[in-house]
Amino acid sequence: MRRRLSKLAMPGLAILALVLAPVAAHAKDKLPPDAFSVTMPMPPAPPPANGSIFQGGYVPLTSGGRAGAVGDIVTIQLVERTAATKSNAAGTQRDGNIGLTPPATGPLSLFNPSDIAMGGGQQFKGKGDASQSNALSGEVSVTIAAVYPNGTMLVRGEKLLTLNRGDERVQISGIIRAIDISPDNRVLSTRVADANIRYVGKGEIARASQQGWLQRFFSLISPF
Repeated sequence: MRRRLSKLAMPGLAILALVLAPVAAHAKDKLPPDAFSVTMPMPPAPPPANGSIFQGGYVPLTSGGRAGAVGDIVTIQLVERTAATKSNAAGTQRDGNIGLTPPATGPLSLFNPSDIAMGGGQQFKGKGDASQSNALSGEVSVTIAAVYPNGTMLVRGEKLLTLNRGDERVQISGIIRAIDISPDNRVLSTRVADANIRYVGKGEIARASQQGWLQRFFSLISPF
């Protein structure tokens, strides 16, 4: 009876593991809620009563309207383009033969030359190719989350597009330099250090591009 119950429980456990696998993968890839949240500007500090004309919030005229404080808006121009190609090939070949000629007279003359001759051969050829390319273009406006003493700034933000067939979300965070900010507050994504760019979607189109749960089950247990 116990053996029969264990046999019945095995398919159920396999299906349960298959159903929970996408959930576990999603939980592993889950980011903190504020990973790409907007950063509001800090309230200005009261000026010190030192009688000086230029206080701490002074901005030189040469900086123009460039963003440089926490909460300022910077537009990231997405110009991502990557390409990778890999190929390998291997081949081996080996042949071997051995043969003996028995004497024509005597007790060993009973053997024919073909009875004590043998040979063998081995050959292998393998080849593999792989290529991948990605491209992402567009613009995402983000906010400055932190300003570091060396002049670099942490930026983060996201853009949510709600379409009639689903939602598209573009998220980006990273570190930029003040010198890379153009006069109209734009920065190329190739100038963002430690960039974390995510382009994800959900809805009817995203579901159509994924395997069904039954097909994923057979793909999981298939030995081929």
